[in-house]
Amino acid sequence: MLHLRRGSGALADKNFVDFPNLLRTDDLLVVNNSRVFPARLLGHRSGERAQRVSPRNPAAKDFLRRRVEVLLTRQTSTLEWQALVRPGKKIGIGEKIWFGENHELEGEVTARGDFGERTIRFSPVPDFFALMEKLGHVPLPPYIAREDRSEDRERYQTVYARPEARGSIAAPTAGLHFTSAILEQICARGIEIAEITLHVGLGTFQPVHVANLEDHKMHRESFYIPEAVAAQLNCALAQRRRIVAVGTTTVRTLEYAARDGNGKIQSGPGEADLFIYPGFEFRIVGALLTNFHLPKSTLLMLVSAFAGRENILHAYDHAVKERYRFFSYGDCMWIE
Repeated sequence: MLHLRRGSGALADKNFVDFPNLLRTDDLLVVNNSRVFPARLLGHRSGERAQRVSPRNPAAKDFLRRRVEVLLTRQTSTLEWQALVRPGKKIGIGEKIWFGENHELEGEVTARGDFGERTIRFSPVPDFFALMEKLGHVPLPPYIAREDRSEDRERYQTVYARPEARGSIAAPTAGLHFTSAILEQICARGIEIAEITLHVGLGTFQPVHVANLEDHKMHRESFYIPEAVAAQLNCALAQRRRIVAVGTTTVRTLEYAARDGNGKIQSGPGEADLFIYPGFEFRIVGALLTNFHLPKSTLLMLVSAFAGRENILHAYDHAVKERYRFFSYGDCMWIE
């Protein structure tokens, strides 16, 4: 874990086991308890039953051409989801896609977006998420060059992910560093922990494609802040206690909720589309635990806004020289 002090730009190499003792006893630690679900579906554009095919099979070429990969990114209503679809160019409005060997699930494309995005309306089923557990695959980060395995359904989760908070296409990765023992150490020091939910979707990962940052549009991501947690946060703010965010998804949720509440956290559901880049005024978050992020990502811009661009450039240069690991399963940075 790389420790960065915003005021001076000073850096220190630490281990994550040091984290509980780096917190202040009056800190309020806020985590995102969203759970990853098997959001990647493999389907077919025809009504034929799915079957295994060999490339040597003369019919394989036509069969594989009908295969469709769907990554669900955000639920917009009871039956509709936004999704990334491949092959995107070939899937038009009105196209039907079947999933499962016995066609347990059917979806119809109802709208098109940019970069392979589609809106899909699914046929009613008794328990959609239970069916996803059966048919879906865990959407592992693209740099993990293998298919998902059964153990990924638990390993690619934070220890505080709630079953009832399922809905993310990726883990809020700053939280992957925590163990039950670390959380117990934090609680033993009398530090409060609050849980919010933001379902990680395209808003977290979509790179910036525009030259002018103000033209970049963030995808909305669904969140929920319980009433008791909002009261806990507003009390900490009133007492001028430091609010520590675990992960950039937590930062965006809190700052978005405060923007709509004129500086106070509003409880309830919402959809965050806040793009944080240098020049942003932080109202809520006073310290941040985060991983190391990709160039040209909104995540890197957020941490640059929080810590200062020069500080982040210096920190990343140090991390590269010291062979820190980057991305989802990599090391982390503690910024205060």
